[in-house]
Parts: sequence; structure tokens; C-alpha cells
Amino acid sequence: MLPVSINAETRDRYRRRNRVHTLFLAFGAIVLLGLCAWTLAGPTGVVWAAFGGGASLVMATHMSPHMVLGLYGARKLSPHDYPQVHRIVRLLSERAGLAEPPRLYRVPSRMMNAFSTGRRDEAVICMTDALIARLDAREFVGVMAHELAHIVHEDITVMALADIVSRMTAVMSALGLFLVIFNLPALLTGGGDVPYAAIVVLIVAPTLGTALQLGLSRTREYEADLGAAALTGDPDGLAKALLKLERVQGRMWEAMLPQGARIPDPSVLRTHPVTDERVRRLEALKAQPDRWVDIGERTHVRGHSPVPDTGPPRRRLRGLGAWY
Repeated sequence: MLPVSINAETRDRYRRRNRVHTLFLAFGAIVLLGLCAWTLAGPTGVVWAAFGGGASLVMATHMSPHMVLGLYGARKLSPHDYPQVHRIVRLLSERAGLAEPPRLYRVPSRMMNAFSTGRRDEAVICMTDALIARLDAREFVGVMAHELAHIVHEDITVMALADIVSRMTAVMSALGLFLVIFNLPALLTGGGDVPYAAIVVLIVAPTLGTALQLGLSRTREYEADLGAAALTGDPDGLAKALLKLERVQGRMWEAMLPQGARIPDPSVLRTHPVTDERVRRLEALKAQPDRWVDIGERTHVRGHSPVPDTGPPRRRLRGLGAWY
């Protein structure tokens, strides 16, 4: 049962939108890969692309989380040193329906960040020391719920698929353009037709594939925000954490730049949505309180107070002040 503080109608509307966007972007990326494979080798290329993509997905999803953690120098988060962190994640995991809570790791870094990796039955949440130290309990719960929502929704698998498709599309595009350039003199001298349509497809495919991957990443972030709000019943907690992360991280990066040199990232090139839009959607999830009484067109009727009428207040001067 979801918390009553979440507006069910708004939640369902956002959830439908996120699912449609996810299906559209994922389908578009797969179609783009198939088009590149067809351009290179016809139906046989499509079969080989499907086989290679499926095998890569199996390997990517079964890769040990320790390989990812090793890249960041992550260390196991001791329950003796951080009992409150383990308690929060355990309670949220039980509410989310996970059989086992994710293993917790930390990265000694001044950057405030958290991420999840692994499969649902072997998940890991990694956070930086700065995130643990600088978020209050309410904000920290929102961030942990966001990462747990990624795990529950199997977003690690979805994004692994998107990454594989994007990389394969880029490789096929580069190979196809190389073959076109290599055979271009023979096509021109032999009087054959230059495959202009295929060349255009191969040129735009990497850029379009990356755009689809980034769009899918932003959609899954919106869905994780929605899942976190439904899990905790407190959209404001995650919203406050997002605003703090934006403020702190922005200051750290801006300190490296000259005065006034900050250029905001275009929204289509971001892996995460714009913070203001994420906060706006979280605020819209809060349930509006119902009116206690529908007064409609009723006229006001003056009642009788049990407190006796003592008349207007009398002003008296005492000391340096005026008293009633």
C-alpha cells in the first residue's frame, strides 16, 4: 500500500509517461542498430547484430559488481561504523520487497554522489563520504530510496542494453564508412551508383544512438524519482537532496572556472534531467489536502461563543511599554 501523502493520479500519469518514453527510446535504439546492420550486410548482418547484442547483454548483466567498485576504489561500509546508514537501507529494502538489502560501499571522495550496480538479487549501493556527511537524515533517505528504485526497476539492465546498442551502432557506423571510402574510387570509376542513403544513415547513426541513450537515461531517472517518492511517501526529502547536490557540486565546478564562465549543459546532452524539472515533478506528487467542509453557497450564520464578552481591550501604560 502506497503512502497516502502521494497523489495517486499524478503518480499514475507520470508512470505512464515514463513507460511510453522508455519503450519508444529503447525501440528506437534497437531499430537504429538493425538499420546499420542491414546497411552493412543485409539480413545476415541483422542476425549477427542480434546475436552479438544478446551475448554482450548477458555478460554485462552478470559481471561482478566488484569490477565496477574496483574502478572507484570503493571500500565496504561497516555496519559498526555506520549503523544508521545500514538501518535506513534495510528498512527501505523491506518496504521495496527486496529479498536481501543491497551491499553498501563507500568511496573516499569530496564529491557528493551515489550509484547502484549489479542485479536485483546481487545489488550494491555505493556512496561517497561527502554524501554521508553532508546530507541530513531526511535527504539521505530520499537518495537511498532513489537508488533502491533503480534496483527494483532493473534500470542497470536497461541502461546496459542501451550502452551496448549505442556502442555497436558506433562501431558498425565507423566500419561502414571505412568500407564506403575504401570502395569509393572503384564505385566512381566503375560507373556504379554511390549508396548515398546508406552513407547518410551511417553518418547520423552514432549521434542519434547517443541521443537515444541519453534520453533513456533521463527517463529512468524520472522513474527512479517517482519510485523513491512512492517508497518513502516524502517527495520533499529527495527534492531537498537534489537541490543541495546541485548547489554544492555546482560551486565545486564553478570554482575551477573564471568569473562568469559557467555555461549550462544543454538538456539533450545530460545523463540526468535538469534538477529544477525533477524538483517540480516531485512537488507535483504531493497530495493536496481535502476540504473539511464543502460550504458551497451557504450563508454565514453567527454563533454564540462560550467566552463572555468583556468589551474592547483597554490600553494601559506600564513601565516602558503599552499593555492591554
